[in-house]
Amino acid sequence: MSEKEVAVLSPDAIKPRDNPYVIMVRRLFRHRSAQLGMFLLGVLIVCAIFAEQIAPFDPLVPLKGEKRRSTPCIHLLGCPQSQPQHLMGIDGNTRDLFSRIIFGARLSLQIGVATVSFAIIIGGLLGAVAGFIGGWLDDLIMRSLDVLMAFPSLLLAIAIVAVLGPGLINALLAIAIIEIPIFARVVRASVLSVKELDYVMASRAQGGSELHVLFYRIMPNALTPLIVQGTLGIASAILSAAALSFLGLGAEFPTPEWGLMLGEERNSVFNAPFLVFFPGLAIMLTVLSFNLIGDGLRDVLDPRLVHGG
Repeated sequence: MSEKEVAVLSPDAIKPRDNPYVIMVRRLFRHRSAQLGMFLLGVLIVCAIFAEQIAPFDPLVPLKGEKRRSTPCIHLLGCPQSQPQHLMGIDGNTRDLFSRIIFGARLSLQIGVATVSFAIIIGGLLGAVAGFIGGWLDDLIMRSLDVLMAFPSLLLAIAIVAVLGPGLINALLAIAIIEIPIFARVVRASVLSVKELDYVMASRAQGGSELHVLFYRIMPNALTPLIVQGTLGIASAILSAAALSFLGLGAEFPTPEWGLMLGEERNSVFNAPFLVFFPGLAIMLTVLSFNLIGDGLRDVLDPRLVHGG
């Protein structure tokens, strides 16, 4: 064998292929929309984790000696040094609005992750069973979910909470229920697209059980659309929870929840607009961050799109 052939076959001359997950993360971090979304989400996560250290006041305890609905007070903008700083002002119950916004970030993340996780588990199982078994069971499951999707999501959530009773836990359950059909459809479509492929048939021919084929051969192909839909679903869940709290059906007084803050101060929109502006801005930025990350993941994980390596 010549020296040239030895050089070609040398291990140093063979470059291993990059891990596909590493490539995906690299592309995601280069996606401009996802970059902005990850930055906003990072700020939200920091606020949620270090809420006690960031918030200057207790979000539940009224402040003594403070005037209700006082405007934002910042020393750099002319507020007297002898007066405490209230970056976003004082609400109608003499509580520091900035502290309540910070603690609201923690609750919003818990709402989004908890509801979507529940919806993914239940919806994913229903969609997997419907798509894999097919027949009358598929029709029964999917037609039942179609009935749920026929109702406007917010009205259905209000109806569920009205039956179960107002409260944050019941509101989260209602939001999870209205999200289940979405994830079931995503998983069912993935199962139907791959269950007759050659590698699935080969796994069956080798004696693999139906459960093994479903969960170890078919379901991994549903992870990509589930990740994208789950990211977008978190944004939708946070928005729905805020709407229910605004209507008095979600979080209860004095919980620092952004939708509840809007509901409490909805009559002050003209004389103290900052009390509805800052909670509304927090909701908008949070939903925007998850939507941007979801759009980035959809672009990165779509095999039909061409990306740079």
